[in-house]
Amino acid sequence: MFGIHRVFGRQLVSSPALSRVSYHPNANILRQTPSFKNFSSSLKARSSDPLESTTSLKSDPNNSNSNSNSNSNSNQKSRRSFPLSKIVKYFFFSAGVISCSFAAALAGFFIFDYTTYTPPVVPENLIIPFDSLNPKRGGPENLPILSKNLDSYDSPDKILDSHKPKLVILGCGWGSVSLLNQLDPDQYDVTVISPTNYFLFTPMLPCAAVGTFDIRTVMESIRSLVNKVHGHYLCAKAEKIEINDRLIKVKDLNTEQFFYIPYDKLIVAVGCTSNTHGVQGLEHTLQLKTAVDALTIRRKLINNFEKACLPTVSDEERRKLLSFVVCGAGPTGVEVAAEISDFVNEDLPRLYPKILRQEVSIHIIQSRSHILNTYDSAISDYAMKKFASDDIDLLVNSRVEKITPEYVVFNQKHANGDVERKELPYGMCIWSTGIGLNSLTKSISDDLKPHQRNRRALETDSHLRVIGAPLGQIYAIGDCSTVRTDIGSHLEEYVKNFIVKRHKSFFSFSGDEKDIHVSEDDIKNFEVTYYQLRSLCQEIEKHSPLAAEAMNLADDLIPKYDKSGKGTLKFEQLQALFKEIDSKVTALPATAQRAHQEGAYLGKKLNKLARIDESLPEYQSHNKDWDDTVTKPFKYKHLGSLAYIGNSAVFDLPGHPFFGGLVAMYLWRSIYFSQSVSLRTRALMFFDWLKRGIFGRDVVTV
Repeated sequence: MFGIHRVFGRQLVSSPALSRVSYHPNANILRQTPSFKNFSSSLKARSSDPLESTTSLKSDPNNSNSNSNSNSNSNQKSRRSFPLSKIVKYFFFSAGVISCSFAAALAGFFIFDYTTYTPPVVPENLIIPFDSLNPKRGGPENLPILSKNLDSYDSPDKILDSHKPKLVILGCGWGSVSLLNQLDPDQYDVTVISPTNYFLFTPMLPCAAVGTFDIRTVMESIRSLVNKVHGHYLCAKAEKIEINDRLIKVKDLNTEQFFYIPYDKLIVAVGCTSNTHGVQGLEHTLQLKTAVDALTIRRKLINNFEKACLPTVSDEERRKLLSFVVCGAGPTGVEVAAEISDFVNEDLPRLYPKILRQEVSIHIIQSRSHILNTYDSAISDYAMKKFASDDIDLLVNSRVEKITPEYVVFNQKHANGDVERKELPYGMCIWSTGIGLNSLTKSISDDLKPHQRNRRALETDSHLRVIGAPLGQIYAIGDCSTVRTDIGSHLEEYVKNFIVKRHKSFFSFSGDEKDIHVSEDDIKNFEVTYYQLRSLCQEIEKHSPLAAEAMNLADDLIPKYDKSGKGTLKFEQLQALFKEIDSKVTALPATAQRAHQEGAYLGKKLNKLARIDESLPEYQSHNKDWDDTVTKPFKYKHLGSLAYIGNSAVFDLPGHPFFGGLVAMYLWRSIYFSQSVSLRTRALMFFDWLKRGIFGRDVVTV
C-alpha cells in the first residue's frame, strides 16, 4: 500500500489512509472518501501542538514530499496567473511611453515652431550695385543691359561670385535642376531665367490632374535650389539670343518691357511644345505639360461631373459630358487615362449618382497598332489587356483628322485595309502626342542655319554644344535639344586621325601629331580592311558614344558595299556605309531621365572648365577645345521606363521587362518617391497618398 502513485501526471504520497484518494480532473481538487476524513482529523490532532508538529514534519519524509507538492501547486497557480498581470503591466507601461513620447514630440514641435518666428529686422547699410538700378543701354536694340543683379552684394559669397564667369540657365526643368545640383557654387555667377518660379515633377503630373496629388506636391521653389549655388533668379521670359554680342533678350511679363542679360556661358533648357501634326482644331483640346494644364484638366473633369448631375441635362448631353478622349498613347497619355479611370472607379460611385458611372466612357486614340509602342511588346500587350478589363476604349490604327468643339474626327484603318471615318463626341479631349520647337529654340535654330537642320529640336554635338554657335559658349539640354551623330559628314576627320595614329604606331613616331601631314589624296585613296574597319569604328565610338549600338551593324553591312569581295573598302564605300549607319541611330528619348543625365554631365564638365579658366591665361583658355580635353562625350545610359496603368505599373527595364498589379504599383511609387528633389515634396507625396487612401480624392474646385 505504501509507494508513489502517478495520477494524471501528478505525484501523490500514498499511505494507508490515502489509499482511496482520487483526482478529479474537472475540479482540480482532491475528492475525499471516508478514509480521507479520518486522516484529516488525525492530522488536525497532531498539529495542535506546534512544536510537535514541526518536529514530526522534519522527521517524516512523507511530510516533506507533501510540502514540496503543495509548493509546486502554488507555483503553478502563480505561473498561471502571472501572464495576465504581466500583460496589463506592459500595456500600461507601453501606453505611458507612447504618451510621454507623443507629448515630448509635441513639445519639441512647438519649441521648434517658436524659433521660426523672428522679430522684424530691417537691414541697414545695404550695398546695391549701381548697374542694377541704372543699367547701361546697348546691344542691337539699345536695351538696358543688366550686368549686376539687385542681390549681387547681399552676401560675401555673392560678392565673390559676381566677379566669376557669368553662367545663364534658361528654364527650370529636369536638366536645369540636375545641373544646379552638380555645380560648384564658387565657380560661376549663376542666373536662372524662367517664367515659372518652380520646378515641376512631371512624372506625377497626371496624379495632380485628377486630385490624387495636390498640385503643390509636384512643385518645388526654384529659388531654394538657386540659393544653394549663390545664384540669382529672374521671373521673366527669354525671347531671343544675340549670339554675336553674347546677350539674351528678356521680356518682363508684367510690364511687357525688354532688357538684355549678358553671358559667358549659356545653357538652353527651355523644354518643348506639343507637336500638332497638322491637325486642325487643337485649340479645343487640353494638354498636360505645366501645372496650369493639370489644374485646368482637374477643373474641367469635376465641372463635367457636376453638370451631368443637373436635371436640365439630357441623356445624350450627359453621355457627351462624360466622354473623355485622350489623343496619343505614349506614357503621358496612358497615365492620364489610367488616373481618370481610377477616379471613376474609386471616387465617382462614392460621391455622385450611380448613373454617372454607367455612362462614363474613356477613349484612347492611337496611330499605331499598340499603345506604349516604344516599350517592350509584352508590356504593350499587358497594358492593352489591363485597359480592356477597365473598360477603357482603345482605338488603335487611328489618325486624328480634325477636332471640332463637339467631336473628334479620325480615320481608323481596319485589319482588311479599309479606312473608316468616325466621329467621337467628347466632353474633354486631351492632346498628348509628339514634341515640337518652342519660339526661343526656333529662333536660335533659324539664326544658326544652315548648321541647324532638325525641325523639332536644337542639334548639339556629343559634348552638348549647340552646333553652329561659337565653341564652348552655348549648350542645350533636355527636350529642346537632340544630339547629332552625323558620322558621314565627319568621316574625313575620323579617317585622317586614324591614318595619323596608324602612322605613329607603325613607324614608332614620337613627335607631335601636327607634324604628320595627311593630304586629300591620301584620304580619297584610303582603303581599309575588315579588321581595320573595326578599329576605325572603335575610334568613332569614342567621339560619338550614342552611335555605339548602330556601329555593331557594320560587320553585317560590309558585304553589301564590298561587292568585289576583295575584303577592303574604299573611302567612297565607307561614306555610303556610315551614311546608312547614321540612319539607324536612335534619337535620344524626350524624357526626364535623359534631361537629368545631361544636366549632371554638363554640371560636372562646367566645374572642370572653370578650374582650367582660372589656371590658364585668357588667350590660352579660349584657343583650344577644352571640352574634349576635360571630359569624354556625353553617353546616355537608359535605366528603363516606367508607366502607371491604373492600380498597376509596367517597367521596361533593359532586357528585363516587368509588369504586375499592386506590388508593381508600390514599386513604381517608391522609385518616384526616391527621385523627388526635396524632403518637403517627399513628405507631401506620402501624406497625399495617405489622404487618398483614407478620405479619397479631393473633388473641390476653385
